[in-house]
Amino acid sequence: MRILFTHSYFLRFDAKQWKLGQPYPPYGTILAAACAREAGHEVELFDTQFVSSPNEIKPVIQKFHPEILVIYDDGFNYLTKMCLTKMREAAFQMQKIGKGNKCRVIVCSSDSSDHAKKYLEEGADFVIKGEGERSLLLLLDTIQNKTTRDDIPGVITLRDGELKENPKAEVMKDLDSLPMPAWDLVDMEKYRSVWISHHGYFSLNVATTRGCPYKCNWCAKPIYGNRYNSRSPQKVVQELKMLSEKYQFDHIWFSDDIFGLKPGWVKAFADEVEKCGLKLNYKIQSRADLLVQENYVHDLARSGCTNVWMGAESGSQKILDAMDKGTTIEQIKEATRLLRKHKIQPAFFLQFGYPGETKEDIDNTLALLKEMLPDDAGISVSYPLPGTLFYENVKKDLVTKQNWTDSDDLDLMFKGTFSNSYYRTLHAYAHRYYRKLQGKESVKKIFRSPNRFNEVDLKRAIAWPWHTFKASNELRKLNALDNGRG
Repeated sequence: MRILFTHSYFLRFDAKQWKLGQPYPPYGTILAAACAREAGHEVELFDTQFVSSPNEIKPVIQKFHPEILVIYDDGFNYLTKMCLTKMREAAFQMQKIGKGNKCRVIVCSSDSSDHAKKYLEEGADFVIKGEGERSLLLLLDTIQNKTTRDDIPGVITLRDGELKENPKAEVMKDLDSLPMPAWDLVDMEKYRSVWISHHGYFSLNVATTRGCPYKCNWCAKPIYGNRYNSRSPQKVVQELKMLSEKYQFDHIWFSDDIFGLKPGWVKAFADEVEKCGLKLNYKIQSRADLLVQENYVHDLARSGCTNVWMGAESGSQKILDAMDKGTTIEQIKEATRLLRKHKIQPAFFLQFGYPGETKEDIDNTLALLKEMLPDDAGISVSYPLPGTLFYENVKKDLVTKQNWTDSDDLDLMFKGTFSNSYYRTLHAYAHRYYRKLQGKESVKKIFRSPNRFNEVDLKRAIAWPWHTFKASNELRKLNALDNGRG
């Protein structure tokens, strides 16, 4: 059959991310397309990353004449896990266009797993919940052979207005059995040009694992769940070699929830990278309690890791415990020290607004930011996603709104300690405060070592007075809201 694959993340609909200019190809989508192609189907990709409207799928459908439209979101990208309403509406529009062109429509995504009935009522024939490749292939086989199967794992349908939901498929353990993603379907030059124009280098994304075994009660795992499975280092390096030779990337983002958790994996990966003569520059996501193991950090550095995003989340142990994070403040500090010792840049994910957070907890988080001064920081407010314990605890408050419209929405959709205005001002202040701290440190560096500072240090030093002024303004607003309990 002819199958058109697409996904529902439209970069242009997310102003913050469009300005940031860090687009990655839809890895999960092109992997599913590769599975369908390996099964004998003819596949094409409508990549929504840079298009302006879902309507742009129309000429693609009219030219390719697909029998099946598969909206298969990239479950390896945190932006798709956020279930943004702008992307949901775009998916609905593509579904209707597909149906209007006599396509059967299949959807597999975090959002459709949570809101299957909405997707089915808006034109989807099938929703696949959870890990989708094997369920998709079974479903395609059934459609092609015009047979009926009611037991395909993970498939959700609508019959007489009622949902029929099959049990989720078992999580795939042998990830090496999957084909190489269909990288040839991607217009790589579009991605390269955005990266070069915004950052001066070209980054690509690769996934080495699926799932996360930890129990953080705010973190959604609707696709790959709590089981952790890895590709072999050999298979990963094989893909990296191909990408290097064919597309000449400068940088890799390993999009795993946690990179290299399996004991010995990072060492084996570093050995394989050295054996193949690959020169990598990559970033990962990891946990503080994993990063306190110096052999792990050493092997990361040896294999080319230059940046680690750590889920620090808070400077308050009380809040970390409430989140079921399983890490300590001291581990965050020790991990930061070890990363710097091995010349890897630490970066923190931080969030404000978790239930029970007090002014003291907020001050502790800002103090951690100041003491450790990570090389980068992602600061947000707590965001309840369906399927999490956090969501269940606050869903009674989610009356007028249950999802952000885009990644810069930042509405606190439940009743927090402070108001929405307070948390928005806190978010602005925390960013300015952080940039002020960075600028001050760069000024010190320039005076201490005038022959050793770089262009980044110079830019931060020049911006220091501005961020200091803006941080002072935001702090005044914050204090006024605090005094009024706003």
